[in-house]
Amino acid sequence: IKPSQETPLVFLPLWVRCFECCIKCLGGVPYASLVATILCFSGVALFCGCGHVALTGTVTILETHFSKVTSDHAMLTDVIQLMQYVIYGIASFFFLYGIILLAEGFYTTSAVKELHSEFKTTICGRCISGMFVFLTYILGVAWLGVFGFSAVPVFLFYNMWSTCAAMRSPMFNLTTNIESICVDVRQYGIIPWNATPGKACGSTLGDICNTSEFYLSYHLYIVACAGAGATVIALLIYMMATTYNFAVLKFKSREDCCTKF
Repeated sequence: IKPSQETPLVFLPLWVRCFECCIKCLGGVPYASLVATILCFSGVALFCGCGHVALTGTVTILETHFSKVTSDHAMLTDVIQLMQYVIYGIASFFFLYGIILLAEGFYTTSAVKELHSEFKTTICGRCISGMFVFLTYILGVAWLGVFGFSAVPVFLFYNMWSTCAAMRSPMFNLTTNIESICVDVRQYGIIPWNATPGKACGSTLGDICNTSEFYLSYHLYIVACAGAGATVIALLIYMMATTYNFAVLKFKSREDCCTKF
């Protein structure tokens, strides 16, 4: 025979009450937002850290091998320094934004599941959730552009690396004069056409590919591009989580009309 009422929690053993509280707390964890936050922090850290060091190595390579006159690459140096400052701002912004989105995820998850009586949907709360949905969509589109832009230096360095790898091939040495193989960075618009020497050929190009700056910058650009891709995935998860929570909150507001702040 089942009792007509459930056993009050206060009369249950201590371990049962602790277990019930743990289950209730775990039910309010926004796992999607938590995974997205970890992925976002990791991606932004890789993009900003590796990108900053790779840009410094790129300037060293250009100054040493492609543009030995300072005035020829002065504008490029200023642009790279500006990009490094922007990287600092991106890292700070996404650190704060990730924490805010995670906190908003805890709030909306608790309100959606009605785990706590004091967590009720409000007009202000729904407006804030809608604002985060819109802002996350904007950031997602922007980071798609950042992801595409971060692939450009990977492509440039890959062209140089593949050319050097081809020159080291025995069959290539038998059929082609190595000194006739050149890489001209002026054609990419990185430095002006009057920069000297502007290009590297043959053994000089091979020496550039063997430098630690080239090896490190190339692989750091790859990692930075991967970090940008991870950030895009994190923002996509944020989009789905915030959109779902906002839709459920809007639906629940029709039944529970709580307009107090």
